Amino acid sequence: MHKPIKYVEKAVTVAATGAWAIFERLNRIHPNPSPKPKWSDKPLLKSYEKTKPPLGWPRSTDSLCPKCVPEIRQQILDGKLPYEILLNEKVGEIKASIVERDGKILMVKDCPKHGHFEDVMSIDPEFSRHLEEVFPGRDIRAHNDEKLHNHGSSTVKYGRGSVLTIDLTNRCNMMCDPCFMDANQVGFVHELSWEDIKLMLDNAITIKPKRQMSVQFSGGEPTLSPYFLDAVRYARKVGYNSVQAATNGIEFAKSLEFAQQAAEAGLRYAYLQFDGIGNAANAHRKVGNLFDVKLKAIDNLHKAGVEIVPVITILNGINNEQVGRVIKFALDNPKKIGFLSFQPVSFTGRDEAITDERRVAQRYTLSHLAHDVKTQTGLGEPARDWFPISFMGTFSDWADVMHSSDADNNWGQLSCGCHPNCGTGMAVMIDKETKEAVPVTAFLHGDQLAKDIAKVNDAARGKFLSVVGMALCLMKNYDPFQSPTHFKLLDLLRKFDKNYNATGRNYGKVGPDRTIDDVMKRRQDRWNFLFIAGMWFQDLFNYDFRRTEQCIIPYATQEGEISFCAYNTGVGWRNIIEKMHMTATLTKWYEEHGRHEIFAGGKKVKMDDTEHSLVLRENIVTTEEQHDLDKLGIAKNAREEKLRARR
Repeated sequence: MHKPIKYVEKAVTVAATGAWAIFERLNRIHPNPSPKPKWSDKPLLKSYEKTKPPLGWPRSTDSLCPKCVPEIRQQILDGKLPYEILLNEKVGEIKASIVERDGKILMVKDCPKHGHFEDVMSIDPEFSRHLEEVFPGRDIRAHNDEKLHNHGSSTVKYGRGSVLTIDLTNRCNMMCDPCFMDANQVGFVHELSWEDIKLMLDNAITIKPKRQMSVQFSGGEPTLSPYFLDAVRYARKVGYNSVQAATNGIEFAKSLEFAQQAAEAGLRYAYLQFDGIGNAANAHRKVGNLFDVKLKAIDNLHKAGVEIVPVITILNGINNEQVGRVIKFALDNPKKIGFLSFQPVSFTGRDEAITDERRVAQRYTLSHLAHDVKTQTGLGEPARDWFPISFMGTFSDWADVMHSSDADNNWGQLSCGCHPNCGTGMAVMIDKETKEAVPVTAFLHGDQLAKDIAKVNDAARGKFLSVVGMALCLMKNYDPFQSPTHFKLLDLLRKFDKNYNATGRNYGKVGPDRTIDDVMKRRQDRWNFLFIAGMWFQDLFNYDFRRTEQCIIPYATQEGEISFCAYNTGVGWRNIIEKMHMTATLTKWYEEHGRHEIFAGGKKVKMDDTEHSLVLRENIVTTEEQHDLDKLGIAKNAREEKLRARR
């Protein structure tokens, strides 16, 4: 038996459906032209003006040969070829076909020199078809960007991106495998100067559309940079609302004071490496007490006012059994964790020369993730509750239209306009008090909601009518009988208001002037909107230039802004740029600065204590490493492969 309020809300949704029919019909009459906000030299796009790359299958695309690219890159690094060849020629490029075969989606390609390659893109065609069908289209084409976007076939062409990554240093205090940048192994130090950091941030705000982004300081380990806190502070100063650190958490676990200093500087999120529940689940990282470190880091960061995003790199046979345990851990701690980022492994960096046997065994896709979540937690239906990350672009478009005439509208909304094959996610509404959890699209009809909002956006009626239209869209697509027990329609409307500032109500500021009081005010919300995301970065075996063109995670470098996948994989811009601008050889660096501490080979991190306030159920803690690959006789990492090759 449902609460009486649920029946009242059902009546409201029926009334809203009738009101929407009238509103939508009137709204179609003489729609306004798209506004051109101050942060773009081009007008906002209506839904039918957005372009899309070729989708579906079979289809053809441009890819790379996994053997040609490393060979040519090495010639550039050795000085035998100029790096400008990457700007003017299609280095290592070959055609690829994306096809369905035996219930899977594959990328198939042939190099005239190195032969045949194929790899799995999805184990569930229905799931992948759904993601592509609801993709809303690309953002405004990037402009005023010629100086920063000039990287040949790897050039970013659409939108502004959502995460601007800046590697402060290639030094790290761990020796992980996998590691997409091969930290501590390249023979030199590449560490940005203060002038470099400021220039990259100053340059970033010149590109249009000028959208809010989450500035992510990364590495190596960014907290090893002497400019880490200053960099965070400066990113806030130039106007970015969200600043985060991609970190292993060691320095934050060792010192609550350091976490507080980072929060005071303006750090909003810690993008925390987090591979599973228990020290055994993290044993492949070769730090003796790594899970204890994670728990202490989360506790210190949360106390300081920094939000935590656990980032789980998933490898089949290594930690794919941890998907459900990590989600259950987040569900048990809804006041401390509001976002999970699962990253299926990308075979690059230390793993670029992976054997076919290990690649096939360890390959993990977004479709694997959606099915593992359902199997291990019971949450969600892959083809109903999972959407491409770019699906949120329709909501960003609505906020852009709504705020287009605001006097202080100097920034566009953060917009995740990536290719539907790049990222996916499922939103779960959690009651922080009872911990009841329900997928949002179980009670909010996502597909239809997006179509309705697109109609509101296309009419471009201004703030008041856009807000009214959104309210009607939410109410007509809401099913009160499927929502959490204590969740109300009013809670849904407040959630959208909190995220998009429709009414001007103060839920706690998020801008550069945000204080710890604002953080605590925003945390008072009873409802945690847990987003379970999957972001699948490319490697040379599944590389698709159509994905690169609309990258939402550009790297800011001394040679402009480069797609995440083009920088770390692709033609390998990272290797080239870091060597071009290296700070010192390792020998020289050690002579001048000494060696920094590295935790590897089972070495433990020393902490004052391991106490924490997190809920940790004993039955989800892993006490033994996953042995799937051992049973198959397959190497678990690049080091093991090399040792076997020497025998």
